[in-house]
Amino acid sequence: MIKLLRIDDRLVHGQVAFTWVPSLGVDTLLVANDKVARDDFQKMTMGLAKPAGTKLLIKPVSEAMLFLNDDKNKSAKVLILVNSVKDAFAICNGAEEIRSVNFGGLRVRDGATLVSKAVALTNEDKELVAELLRRGLELEVRQVPSDAKQKLGDLISQQ
Repeated sequence: MIKLLRIDDRLVHGQVAFTWVPSLGVDTLLVANDKVARDDFQKMTMGLAKPAGTKLLIKPVSEAMLFLNDDKNKSAKVLILVNSVKDAFAICNGAEEIRSVNFGGLRVRDGATLVSKAVALTNEDKELVAELLRRGLELEVRQVPSDAKQKLGDLISQQ
C-alpha cells in the first residue's frame, strides 16, 4: 500500500527517517531516481540514513513503477521518495493508486522561484503541477507530518 509520494531533493534524511516513517507506519522506503540507482556511493549513504527495521529500495523510475504495480508488493507500506516534480509526475502516471503528492523540499535552482519557504518550482514544474491538479490529485506542502497542509495550487496562485 502506498502511504505517501514525497518530493524532496534530499531524498532519505533525518526528517524522513524520524518523522515521516513513524507517522505513516512505513516499512519500506522506495527511492525512485534514475541517477541514484546507478550511484553506489549515494546508495550506501542513503542506506546509512534509513531507520532500523525499514527496508530501503532504490530503483530507476521505470522499475519503481513495476514494483508499485506488482500485486506481491501490495502488503508493503511504502513511502515513495523522488527528488523532482518530473519523477513524481511519472510515478503518478504509472501508479494510479496515488491520489496525493507531498512537496517537502525543493531548493532554489536555475529558473526556479520559491512558492513556499522550502519549495521552489520552475515553469516546467508548474506545468506538471497544473496537469496533476486538473486530474484531481491533492498536492500539499509540508516538511514534517505535524505541519499544517498547505495546498500547492493556492501557494502558486498567490504569486
